[in-house]
Amino acid sequence: MLAARERQDAYAATLPPQVMAPPFDAARAINDQVAAMWCEGGPAMAESRDLALGLRGRLVACRLHRPRTDAALPLLVWAHGGGWVFSSIDTHDRLARELAAAGDVAVLLVDYALAPEAKFPAALYEIDALLRRVAGAAAGWGVDGARLLVGGDSAGGNLALAAAMLARDTAGARLAGVLAAYPVTDADFASPTYVEFGEGYGLTREGMRAYWDCYLGHEADRFNPLAAPLRGDAAGLPPVYMPLAEIDVLRSEGERMAAKILAAGGRCAAPVHRGMAHGFWRQAGAVAGARQAIAEAGAWLRGVVGVG
Repeated sequence: MLAARERQDAYAATLPPQVMAPPFDAARAINDQVAAMWCEGGPAMAESRDLALGLRGRLVACRLHRPRTDAALPLLVWAHGGGWVFSSIDTHDRLARELAAAGDVAVLLVDYALAPEAKFPAALYEIDALLRRVAGAAAGWGVDGARLLVGGDSAGGNLALAAAMLARDTAGARLAGVLAAYPVTDADFASPTYVEFGEGYGLTREGMRAYWDCYLGHEADRFNPLAAPLRGDAAGLPPVYMPLAEIDVLRSEGERMAAKILAAGGRCAAPVHRGMAHGFWRQAGAVAGARQAIAEAGAWLRGVVGVG
């Protein structure tokens, strides 16, 4: 894992620095260029197609991957990571295909509205609208609407957990499970892992401060459970799988979120992957620990929706 991080950092050092200030076009282009080094290869799909869906007044780019087309598979709607500010369906394409193959599920990547141009809760409401749309027209997608899941990594994991809470509270789409990899769940920068890993391990304390500042329109939103799921009611959620990275500022809040779900009577597994740093799933082509973690997540997916 550390070798992969060093390789990424060395490549990033050859590019102009990313400036966390609007306009973000140049910074996003650099982010995507670095991310592309992990996108090559990966499982082949039986079907991959790009879609432009009208959601909440705009066209949202999505990409559907199906590992096989001989049956209506469960569908995992995936929100990519990137601090709510960066990344896209392209930067996370290989990860989506890895999950589709490992879990024997269809995966729908969504290019939700990015901050700071679109503040909270714009991205969340787009994902909620997408879940409702798929649930109501699953047959047209070639998927099984009764086995619908939501997931994401990092900031996308935050959106997945919040989407599950929103669906629960508003009679939204019925979800079979939530897959949230090393998610953002709170804006507490004094947690044990923020103290231990706040600098020098990829995702930093100051980086997360900047992401939160971009995402939220009002200071009070830091306490809104749809922005910070750890602040919310954890009862009544579908089963949750929350793999965490040991070397990650977000690990402590992930562990607290898992404990809160369990205390509320829910089902949650939150394995901590030793020696792994934040974002490691996207390095599956180079890191054996990432491939193993995705395989374990795939086994959970198959179990929670009754595949295999």
